[in-house]
Amino acid sequence: MKPLSIYLALIAAALLLAACSGNVLRWTPDYHTVRSGETLYSIAHSYNLDHRQLAHWNHLGDGSVIRDGQRLRLKPPAGSVSGSSTPNTSAKPQSQLAVPAPTWRWPTAGRVYLHYGASQKTESGIRIAGNNGQVITTAAAGEVVYAGNGLASYGNLLIIKHNEGWLSAYGFNSVLLVWEGQKVGTGQSIARMGQDLAGRAVLHFEIRRNGKPVDPVRYLPAH
Repeated sequence: MKPLSIYLALIAAALLLAACSGNVLRWTPDYHTVRSGETLYSIAHSYNLDHRQLAHWNHLGDGSVIRDGQRLRLKPPAGSVSGSSTPNTSAKPQSQLAVPAPTWRWPTAGRVYLHYGASQKTESGIRIAGNNGQVITTAAAGEVVYAGNGLASYGNLLIIKHNEGWLSAYGFNSVLLVWEGQKVGTGQSIARMGQDLAGRAVLHFEIRRNGKPVDPVRYLPAH
């Protein structure tokens, strides 16, 4: 095989691996077209964005209402400063706001079989092994802001907002026991464990600060 052909083959293989990784999107396009079942939180989650920035860039107010087919900007408008079109030197950029973290607890029993950053599957969280139907509980009190399967790589997904800076996400559930808009307490049963794309009974768990994933193990109690 000629060198150019080898190079092209390697590119094709890399693209195939990226497409099959089952993880969040790494490359962010300029726009996203809203599909049925998506919310501002789920869209922001899939692109590793802060939902507040996404709402601001698209003049959505609190972002609670979006419609199918709507085209959302995924990057700040030209000339904006720190995600805002109006510079404000007296205020910190939104991404630097210091919002206290909740007191976290483990969302289910089991060992962490894939740690944060250990593979493409866990660039945004961890995988906790368990059994089909095992109870999933809230890692901290908050409000359910997404409950659905609009993000195929997460299966049945829950996203819980704890305060203005912190979210947690629970993927690969077989059954969801809560709904969007519901207030939930710490340790409340919210789902039953399902299977990942490889058929293993797991929970995909994430903690996000200002929309960006962090290593959950750094915040959870000793396990």
